[in-house]
Amino acid sequence: MRAAAVFGAGGGIGRALVAGLAASGDWSLVHAGARQPQADLPAGARAFAFDLADEASIADAVAGFDPLPDLTMVATGLLHDPARDIAPERSLRAISGGAMAQLFAANTIGPALIAKHLLPRLPRDRRVVFAVLSARVGSIGDNRLGGWHAYRASKAALNMLVANFAIELRRTHPLAIIAALHPGTVASALSAPFQSGVAPQQLFTPAAAAGHLLRVVAGLTPADSGGFFAWDGARLPW
Repeated sequence: MRAAAVFGAGGGIGRALVAGLAASGDWSLVHAGARQPQADLPAGARAFAFDLADEASIADAVAGFDPLPDLTMVATGLLHDPARDIAPERSLRAISGGAMAQLFAANTIGPALIAKHLLPRLPRDRRVVFAVLSARVGSIGDNRLGGWHAYRASKAALNMLVANFAIELRRTHPLAIIAALHPGTVASALSAPFQSGVAPQQLFTPAAAAGHLLRVVAGLTPADSGGFFAWDGARLPW
């Protein structure tokens, strides 16, 4: 059996990734993870529970994978949450240590803990892919506007971890591919307050975004490991 796994199957892109993987016919099983196990999964998908802020739950989820995934997509992320007074900052004055800590916990630390427990267990004798959803605004080299300090910094830190993990995995898993992906602007809860200025042709449905990402992943080789790629396959600067 060939399996894939999606962490964050409760979100818009995550749900679409599960649906796309299940419909492709390429995978015997799709592990679909969310804080609350999803009940309306497509045929070929199996729910599992994990909490990004609870390392033990991540370790338990990975230990329960049978078979282990050849493709893992980490589709978790946090940009804003009015209930917790989290919003993109427009200036230095808006920086909050508490909000920044929560963004780093969701966007950087959580995916790192998934990698910690999953990557060493992956098969060493064949191509395996571990891809995380990053964001173009996390590119230091592409930053022209500033602002959004905590979100940008948390995604830049995630990109650095991807580069680190790729270097480490080359020693033990030479066929492994570790990558960061920018999905573009997707019509989801994460981007909802920020869609007004986006041209219609640049605002993707979750299904379209998932299709783009899966095509990019399918074209990656071990030589691409550690890279940061946009939805159209273009390599982005760190």
